[in-house]
Amino acid sequence: MTQQIDPITIAAPAYAVLTQGAALLAQPHAGVLQLTDADRADFLHRMTSNNIIALRPGQSAVTVLTSPTARILYVFTVVCRTDDLLLLPAPGQTAALARHLRGQIFFMDKVKVQDLSEQWTRLRLVGPQAERSLTPLGLDAAPVPNTWTQAGAVLALAQPDYGVPGYELLVPAGQAQAMTAALTAGGAQLIDDDAYHVRRVELGRPAPGAELVEDYNPLEAGLGWACSDNKGCYTGQEIIARQLTYDKVTKTLVGLTGAEAFHPGDEITVDGRGVGVVTSAALSPSMGPLALAVVKRPHNTPGLTGIVGGQTVTIAALPFAAA
Repeated sequence: MTQQIDPITIAAPAYAVLTQGAALLAQPHAGVLQLTDADRADFLHRMTSNNIIALRPGQSAVTVLTSPTARILYVFTVVCRTDDLLLLPAPGQTAALARHLRGQIFFMDKVKVQDLSEQWTRLRLVGPQAERSLTPLGLDAAPVPNTWTQAGAVLALAQPDYGVPGYELLVPAGQAQAMTAALTAGGAQLIDDDAYHVRRVELGRPAPGAELVEDYNPLEAGLGWACSDNKGCYTGQEIIARQLTYDKVTKTLVGLTGAEAFHPGDEITVDGRGVGVVTSAALSPSMGPLALAVVKRPHNTPGLTGIVGGQTVTIAALPFAAA
């Protein structure tokens, strides 16, 4: 039986902040790993989907660590600095990622993995006024996407493509309270995970624990843009390359609309046959019941219909709303 999970709703004030202002999300379970020594970039390059050795200090990239069958194991951001790489895993995955990386170090590899989570606090600043909120802090108000800037010991990464578009802030743990106070005094308003989730669904962005899980590969889960097509082999690369070259991606991330609420885990059927699964669900204040789902071809075509939980639903192109 499908597990029924209540669709996530959002209060009107939080929705207004996310769509019109600047919103600040605390991430108490989001950690930071550090890779050091001479082989750090080569080590990560051969294991993950993006072109890590092409990164230069001041740049960042989202990358995917996949299984030998190209299934998603971890998705994280890589921050390139002069003397190290900082890795920003999904909340709750820091220790597991560190164990996995250490288990892949060969005896000739010159690379060290250290957990710096106690030294850093991660905040997420999003919304159309997010850039303006950074200016009083001495940070570049309009940094280039996938780069980072620094003011004092605080790093701000511009991330327009991953999660709700905005900035990932790395703040020394001892300065986190003061930074939060400065941002809220400058107009940013605190939001919770539920509010962030609803906006993420509206924008059609996949997330760890929902779409970015081992059930899917990056192409199926909407993260093909984080898979470089001009680098050498990495774990799972051959399968991903073959799917791209021969048009063998058999299912993709799409949107669903309907009159009633969706529930993650619900099956999507067409003519009585299962063609996909709801991965995220939300009740949008402006658009009503929405869902993200991974659906098989050709049933993933926008405008087609299916059945979810007894109701007729329509496949929708993503995003539902513009960022």
